[in-house]
Amino acid sequence: MVFGIIIGPQVLDWMDPSTWSSNKHQLTQEFSRYALAIEVMIAGVTLPKKYLWNEWQSVLILLLPVMSVMWLVSAAVIKFVFYLPFVQALAVGACIAPTDPVLANAILKGVFAESHVPVRLRNILMAESGANDGLGYPFLFFALYLMRLDSAQAIGTWVLMTWVYQVALSTTIGAVTGYLARKTLRYAETAGWVDKESFLSSSITLALLLVGLCMILGTDDILCCFVAGNSFTWDDWFRVETEDTGLQETMNGLLSMSFFIYFGTIIPWSSFTSEGKWQTLIAVVLIMLLRRLPVLMASYRIIPAIRTWQDALFAGWFGPVGVSAVFYSIETIRQIKGHPDSNSGPVASLVYPIVCAVVFGSVIVHGVTIPLVLMGRRVKTTLSTSASSIWNQSGHMPFRSLSAWYRDKRQSKGPDDAQAVEPSAYFTSEGVDPCPTPNNSQPRHIVILDSDGGTKQ
Repeated sequence: MVFGIIIGPQVLDWMDPSTWSSNKHQLTQEFSRYALAIEVMIAGVTLPKKYLWNEWQSVLILLLPVMSVMWLVSAAVIKFVFYLPFVQALAVGACIAPTDPVLANAILKGVFAESHVPVRLRNILMAESGANDGLGYPFLFFALYLMRLDSAQAIGTWVLMTWVYQVALSTTIGAVTGYLARKTLRYAETAGWVDKESFLSSSITLALLLVGLCMILGTDDILCCFVAGNSFTWDDWFRVETEDTGLQETMNGLLSMSFFIYFGTIIPWSSFTSEGKWQTLIAVVLIMLLRRLPVLMASYRIIPAIRTWQDALFAGWFGPVGVSAVFYSIETIRQIKGHPDSNSGPVASLVYPIVCAVVFGSVIVHGVTIPLVLMGRRVKTTLSTSASSIWNQSGHMPFRSLSAWYRDKRQSKGPDDAQAVEPSAYFTSEGVDPCPTPNNSQPRHIVILDSDGGTKQ
């Protein structure tokens, strides 16, 4: 993203996407649509066997109550910071609510995640990021229908057109298409009709096919691709066959880098006026802190896949806002312009700059979090090693060893009058004398515990 800003029209002016098309919003939306479709397909394909069935409770809680709270909290921040009517703030909040699969894949597939994040937690976050992107449509259209229709008519239209036609139909299309594609590919592979290259790219081809089909039918293409990906690898055959090829990681890196370089060139800096800069900054900070983390910390005990507060802390913090937010913000503008009689107010001119600011903040914050954590771990390891080195050279006990000695002393059992503390119990570094003699040949010191808790040398 920073590279895109540098080569964009604001700095070097080497790349200006506004000159590529007369409708730059349409270009951005289609780019984000195909990036999302491929990413959610990859998310569905990489999940284990029958994952949505086995983890239905965790997925359902994250998609309905948790995502609803994220939507309402985001809308509340937008309302109070930008003084928008609540219905219009709901439209902006719906763009920000879904977690982004492009950034989530980059976080969950890296070396840090594989070393420090449990597989069950990576899987549930992958499933959530894929599914809730498609479920952004119901939240967005609930607000859009309320802008143009009365309450009763808006709710009826919302249930029929959004939940039944868009969500239910796209889910059915995705499940059936994924099943047929899996059976067809397995038969073709057994018969020797498909080469390795075509086999590996079959999931990407399926995503592109479903995007075109859903756009013709007017259904939810993002949700359809995720369901199709999960159905495609329902028996785990395709996932096992392709997990060592690196194709998914390569596609994720390609899409992530290309889109965010592009995004860096289209950030609407001119839309952030001097008066609105502080409002935007406050909104971004509040959304980063309040949108997801509190609700995950409060509800993780009822989510089977998130077992500890440390899991909830990680899941609550790493809920990035990215490509999906840009996609839904442009969809909001398109829907409002298509119905000029709707009571949309200033939301059509505010939604895109606000969303771009939140995406910019999310990329920066979530992008630097993992390097900072790794740096902190490295510093901690270095300090611990240095302390051990000091002990080896001088014979003085480092702070960590002293605390370990005191803890073991409190837990030890023995005679009440006194007990000798064996130094070798506290120092386990290989190749190091557990009670070294300093170079100046001073006597060794042994710590003795008295019955009253005191010590003497």
